[in-house]
Amino acid sequence: MSAVLRPAPSLEPMSEADLRAVIDIEERLYDFPWTLGNFRDSLRAGYGCWAYRDGAQLIGYAVLMLAAGEAHLLNLSVAAHAQRRGHGRTLLAHVVAIARESEAKVLFLEVRPTNAVGRRLYSGYGFKQVGVRRGYYPARRGREDALVLALDL
Repeated sequence: MSAVLRPAPSLEPMSEADLRAVIDIEERLYDFPWTLGNFRDSLRAGYGCWAYRDGAQLIGYAVLMLAAGEAHLLNLSVAAHAQRRGHGRTLLAHVVAIARESEAKVLFLEVRPTNAVGRRLYSGYGFKQVGVRRGYYPARRGREDALVLALDL
């Protein structure tokens, strides 16, 4: 029996060249995905945009906005085929570290109440609910609230 060693997944700044693969994952995961324009605007605005790769294959990404002593996680996603392997937690740890290095005092995010996997990830990391944004997300039947979560850094 032989073991095949594979390099660990890597995180690097996202580039315009990553956007097609990002959109492919985004559209497979969500009924109401971010658009190419949303990601392109995030890159151009200088937000922290990170690509997470397993070898050459993009398997996840995160978008983090930093301003005025706060951080806001705008998007964190892992491709369906790569989920349940700790990649979401790795991405989250990365953005938390970036926020801390940038001297943010708190990291905010919104999550759908129906996103049980995301809610478990965030609560397991120590995020606490601090509010609700009514009708924040588009939904199949109207709008869905967003739970506002925060992590003190």
